Amino acid sequence: MDQIKVGVGVIIWNDNKVLLGKRLGAHGHAEWSFPGGHVEFGETPEYAAIREVEEETALLVGKLNKFHFTSDVFDSGRHYITLFFVAESWSGEVINMEPEKCAEWNWFTPENLPQPLFKPIITLLKEVRLAKR
Repeated sequence: MDQIKVGVGVIIWNDNKVLLGKRLGAHGHAEWSFPGGHVEFGETPEYAAIREVEEETALLVGKLNKFHFTSDVFDSGRHYITLFFVAESWSGEVINMEPEKCAEWNWFTPENLPQPLFKPIITLLKEVRLAKR
């Protein structure tokens, strides 16, 4: 049975740059993505977003704002609804907590995003402007 999965992505600003990681898993391999992951059964999307950021980067997110959502069907046949949030407050230093899943984390200006981007981010950028609010 086909199933739609729910993912979260968190846009974290540092000055005028956003945090992106280079994915290593089969899903989106070598593509750049915001911190994020799956919403697990029983979690709120906000809790999942905060949990995923800490698990991946060691950053502690305080307040989140809902930003946008995308719907993407991947070549693999997977269908994801991705809920994007903006971290209004966060603390800590970026540490690559899952080096088996992410090659590196780095900060990029919206005008100089690395390529290739993860499909939900490509869709997001077609629908909204990425700018610090």
